[in-house]
Amino acid sequence: MTENSVFLGKSETPEYLNLKYANRHGLIAGATGTGKTVTLQIVAEGLSKAGVPVFVADVKGDLAGLSQPVEMKDFLEKRAATIGLDPYAPSECPVCFWDLFGDQGHPIRATVTEMGPLLLARLLGLNDTQEGILTLAFRVADDEKLALLDLKDLRALLVEVAERSKELSAEYGLVSKASVGAIQRRLLALEEQGGDLFFGEPALDLNDFLRTTEDGAGIINILAADKLMQTPKLYATFLLWLLAELFEELPEIGDPEKPKLVFFFDEAHLLFSDTPKALLKKVEQVVRLIRSKGVGVFFVSQNPLDVPDSVSSQLGNRVQHALRAFTPREQKVVRAAAETFRPNPKFKTVDVIKELGIGEALVSTLVTKGAPGIVQRTLIRPPSSRIGSITKAERKHVLRYSDMADKYDETVDRESAYEILAERAERNAEAEEKAREREEREERKERGRRQSRPKTRRRAPARRRSNRQTVSEAAFKTAARTLARELVRGVLGSLKRR
Repeated sequence: MTENSVFLGKSETPEYLNLKYANRHGLIAGATGTGKTVTLQIVAEGLSKAGVPVFVADVKGDLAGLSQPVEMKDFLEKRAATIGLDPYAPSECPVCFWDLFGDQGHPIRATVTEMGPLLLARLLGLNDTQEGILTLAFRVADDEKLALLDLKDLRALLVEVAERSKELSAEYGLVSKASVGAIQRRLLALEEQGGDLFFGEPALDLNDFLRTTEDGAGIINILAADKLMQTPKLYATFLLWLLAELFEELPEIGDPEKPKLVFFFDEAHLLFSDTPKALLKKVEQVVRLIRSKGVGVFFVSQNPLDVPDSVSSQLGNRVQHALRAFTPREQKVVRAAAETFRPNPKFKTVDVIKELGIGEALVSTLVTKGAPGIVQRTLIRPPSSRIGSITKAERKHVLRYSDMADKYDETVDRESAYEILAERAERNAEAEEKAREREEREERKERGRRQSRPKTRRRAPARRRSNRQTVSEAAFKTAARTLARELVRGVLGSLKRR
């Protein structure tokens, strides 16, 4: 470490990540088992020691080892001696564990309103028509001041939209009840995957990702993602939402001496696979502009081509581990990866990529005036924190002393769209009931007057104006049915999660 850089390893000379350019983003790529995770780990360590907070998703459970000192072994000490890392000693990093499901860390929640229709439509896999109706529903919520905090709020709103389809179609365009039903079924599938645990309050305060310790070390926020990876679309959408929130909420600070936060996006291919063009353009925009908020983004992937060219061109710091080239397609990937580096006249990059051993990488970082450095074959430094996972007892110990527990561990359910719409339906139903009672009283009075009059030609009895169910009646009955289903789902969900 120096005051303004992170030591990565050694080629012919030491290789560093300059903190001043760490917000210019980066890429860590390589085949399985070549050392990507350890590289991510040593970069996170260095950033934390430099006072830079970090966010990283722990896909395999290995990165939790950042919270414990490394167990010194011969091969680690030999590597440290080879690259001149002196002193090399075990040390842990300050970490905070998070988990969307609340099992292995503090729960991370967002409100439905914060997620917005675009990301939610991608999460649900909606087509253009269904996405349009979801956007309409959000517009109705905004116009009528309905807070969408969790999925039951959104379901209640969709019921309202379906019941008012004729009225809303006249104002916003055709509203198909069949499409509303399709969205409801997708929401049910999302709940079955545990996605409902993500929506609610207390919502995440981004400032809690930007903390440092009393002695100035940046806290490493580790998201437990091993279970989350079973629902890859939820994983990718959540990380994209988090990136977008940072972009929207943080102030412009230009190019600071060191980043305010560095964000590692592991399994980056999940973000870009099957992404609509409109959403991809927004991702490009966020990546391009978020550096001025002091946020660096590092994409981590097995295949460097997983990141689209429009995004890859903005990644100034690159660490490329070994790639295999047995098939024509793999050979194409190797050539493409080699072409992203500034050539080194001492070797052919395309050949070296296939020759790299475990813990070796081709490294090119930004140097003076933000220019890419010449690619160097580098021995990556050994980490000071544990390589691998931690025990349940060790994780529990870290969580026990976390100051985030009181803020996030308990769910809050305040009044929102569900309660407001249910109350509205109840008031409408009461008004309709009172109107019927008045009508019946008038009819009884009328019958009494007719009976007291002298018998003359019979008149046809007064009829009720309409036997059709009113919109308010329908909304109330539908809300009642929804409430009944909520209770069942709530009980079953609670038992299932225990």
